Amino acid sequence: MTHCILIGTPVDEGQRRAGCLMGPAAYRVAGLASTLAELGHGVEDRGDLSPAPGRGQTCANPAVHHLPETIAWAEAIRAAGISAMEQGMPIFLGGDHALALGSLAAAAAHAHALGRPQFVLWLDAHSDFHTVQTTQSGNLHGTPLAYAAGRPGFDPFPPFPAPIPARNICMFGIRSVDGAELAALRETDIVVNDMRVLDERGVVAPLREFLDRVRAHDGLLHVSLDVDFLDPSIAPAVGTTVPGGATFREAHLVCELLHDSGLMTSLDLVELNPFLDERGRTARLMVDLVGSLMGRKVFDRPTRSF
Repeated sequence: MTHCILIGTPVDEGQRRAGCLMGPAAYRVAGLASTLAELGHGVEDRGDLSPAPGRGQTCANPAVHHLPETIAWAEAIRAAGISAMEQGMPIFLGGDHALALGSLAAAAAHAHALGRPQFVLWLDAHSDFHTVQTTQSGNLHGTPLAYAAGRPGFDPFPPFPAPIPARNICMFGIRSVDGAELAALRETDIVVNDMRVLDERGVVAPLREFLDRVRAHDGLLHVSLDVDFLDPSIAPAVGTTVPGGATFREAHLVCELLHDSGLMTSLDLVELNPFLDERGRTARLMVDLVGSLMGRKVFDRPTRSF
C-alpha cells in the first residue's frame, strides 16, 4: 500500500476569483484522509503550507498580478514536495492551479535525482501553456505547463529543474485554449487529447497509449486533476467552468485506469472553490475520484494486464 502525504496548498493568487484558499479544508471535511485509510493506505497530513513573504519581483507584462506571492508559493511547494517524494506519494491539496508551478518542479527534481524520466498527465479544460510574458489575463494559474516544459518567458521564477520533454506531457480533456497557447503547442510534441479526441475515441485508448509509454520508459507520473476537467453540471465549484467536460462515468474510468497502471507517483487536486459549491457536492466528488485513483472499485473484476 502507498504512504500518502497530504500537503495543503491554499494558493489563491493565481487567478482573480477568491475562494480556492479554502480548498484544502474542504477536502479534509469531505473525508479524503478516511477514504485513503479505508483503502488500506497510510495517511500523513502535513497541514497547510505558508510561503515566505514575496520579494518584490516584477516583469514586463503589466497584466500579471501577484507575481512575488506566486513565486513564493512555488518555492515553498517545491521544497515541501521534494521532501515528501522521498518518503511517499504527495497529494497536493489546492488551491488554484498555480500550485503546479511548485509541484511539477518538485516532481521533476525528484525524478532527475533518481535518473528516471518524468511524465505528466494534465486533466484539465485548459492547456495552461502561457508564459509570464504571453498571458493577457495576468492569471498565473494558466502558466504551469509552459514553465515545466521549459518555455522561455519565466525570468522572474527560479529556473525549472530538468524541464520535462514535451513528448512526456499528455493533456487530457482540453477544451479551452487561447490563440497564443495554440500556436505554441503546435510547435511541440505534447500529446493533446482534447474533447473531440475523447468523443471520437473514448477515454480508454488514448489514456492507455500514454500510460504504455510511461511504463516503457520506466517513468514517474505526476497527475494534475483540475476540477474543471469535469463537466460543470457535476462539479460546479470552480471559477473557470467550461461546458462539455468529463462525465461522472468517464472521470471514474480514467481514475480506475490510472490505478490499474500503478504508475502515479504524485497528485495535484486543484481549483476547488468551496464558496461556489453546493453543499460540498464537488469536494465529495473529487474525494470519490481520489478513491478510484487509489483502488476503490464498485466490485472486483478482471482488469487488463499492462
